[in-house]
Amino acid sequence: MIIIMESDATQEQIDKVVNRLKENGFKINLNLGDVLTVIAAIGDKRLVQPQSIASFEGVREVKLIQEPFKMASRESQKTDTVIDLGNGIKIGGNNKPVIMAGPCSVEDYDSLLEIAKSVKASGAQILRGGAFKPRTSPYDFQGLEEKGLEYLAKVREKTGLLIITEVMDTLDLPLVEEYADIIQIGARNMQNFKLLKAVGKYKKPVLLKRGAAASIREFLLAAEHIMYAGNPNVILCERGIKGIDSTYTRNTLDLAAVPIIHKYSHLPIVVDPSHGTGRRYLVEPMSKAALISGANGLIIEVHNNPDKAVSDGAQSLTLEMFEKTMKNLNIIIEMNLAIEKNK
Repeated sequence: MIIIMESDATQEQIDKVVNRLKENGFKINLNLGDVLTVIAAIGDKRLVQPQSIASFEGVREVKLIQEPFKMASRESQKTDTVIDLGNGIKIGGNNKPVIMAGPCSVEDYDSLLEIAKSVKASGAQILRGGAFKPRTSPYDFQGLEEKGLEYLAKVREKTGLLIITEVMDTLDLPLVEEYADIIQIGARNMQNFKLLKAVGKYKKPVLLKRGAAASIREFLLAAEHIMYAGNPNVILCERGIKGIDSTYTRNTLDLAAVPIIHKYSHLPIVVDPSHGTGRRYLVEPMSKAALISGANGLIIEVHNNPDKAVSDGAQSLTLEMFEKTMKNLNIIIEMNLAIEKNK
């Protein structure tokens, strides 16, 4: 870390900072400038919290040289993490982007099966569907819970699609883990650290969605909690953040997060253009942009009758729209693969 002292810091104040750091095994490089004194401290940040040093008298600012997320960072692993999802599907690195598609909520078995067959025929490899639904209003549909999980499992048997579904509570985690191929942590729970640590005790892949007001650093630190608890199989998901304009979009889809994540982390990242925009007509163009930006996959809401969907119908593609979208996305996918091959 770098500690910048105030211009009027006394020698006694400088010595107190230096001695505190040395006591904890830090190597010190002291630069006594004409205007400011700068202390470069090399050591394990976990032994001395930057906040504690910042509270010392005479300290102006403390800057970190390394990112606080150790296990998720490029510094700890230079190569991209590739997660084997099963059925020959891998996500991360130079593998073909993975497409996850399906309804926001599991409503009934017949419609779920119809949607699953259609999205698979169009090119999706994973079926998404919520059995436990976090809703803003207590009067909205909350999900079928275990019955919904049973429907997902039956559809998996019929179609061969892997399933991803959200867990909202540590109490439900063993049940969801029993059924799901990928466990989803929703945006509202991104900083539910008890839940993050709980899923970290399993080895099943976890898709972690970015919180609506979370910085990228906070996002990666949330992933760190899962990895630190023992589960390295984390897939990040950019799904939009709160912006200033809620008239035309539900959220502001931060596609710059994709190359930023790739620069600072080895974890794969997918994009959710459905929640990211909240508008059906924006899903295809933002899906294209996500793939061009380097996303390792997409998670798209699809419904056989969006206008009658119990949740998120306005951002769900029809079956026909998803088929058309996939045809257009495949052009970009093949183009990206060709570019990577020729590098």
